[in-house]
Amino acid sequence: MKKLLLASGNPGKLLEIQALLADLLFELVIPTQLGLDLDVEESGNTYQENASIKALVFSKTSGLTTLADDSGLEVAVLDGLPGLHSARFSPLPNANDSDRRDYLLDQLKTHPRPWLAKFHCTVAISTPDGRVYFTTGECAGEIIPEERGQRGFGYDPIFLIQELGKTMAELSMNEKNRLSHRARAIMAARPILARILQDIPK
Repeated sequence: MKKLLLASGNPGKLLEIQALLADLLFELVIPTQLGLDLDVEESGNTYQENASIKALVFSKTSGLTTLADDSGLEVAVLDGLPGLHSARFSPLPNANDSDRRDYLLDQLKTHPRPWLAKFHCTVAISTPDGRVYFTTGECAGEIIPEERGQRGFGYDPIFLIQELGKTMAELSMNEKNRLSHRARAIMAARPILARILQDIPK
């Protein structure tokens, strides 16, 4: 089966994307399965630049069509922060997801609720010959001060989707793959992947 490389080692992200692309004729692989250990600096000023940087480096190195994404949480009262810095939004060295959630809530505690927010995702698909395609997705909600739910990762336990009354971490995989920012960007990417499928060597 033809391979599509996911430029990420995040197991939660891998599960989400596998479910969304399960019916396409790809074997979704991650860098460690190919023995790749690349440290790509996300030096762009936009989600699109960062996603493109990752996709191009991994595609050129592996010789495979590669899917990369850059995602961020944008909180209105913080003027869109943490945004591009969502994965590094904590002053602590070697901060984990819990540290980043705690730091975000600390920044919000002087602001009145609701803390309206949105998740944004930009997906980049790079082919070995250097073509790059982009799609985007967003999911609106609000930040809440208490964590809820055991699923998901990152800021999911404090991101409430108001119309469902559930945090992202309380959603089933099926629900998340209908509503999340990443799911919407991946679903928009499906026709692109289907078109380039014929160009990928076995």
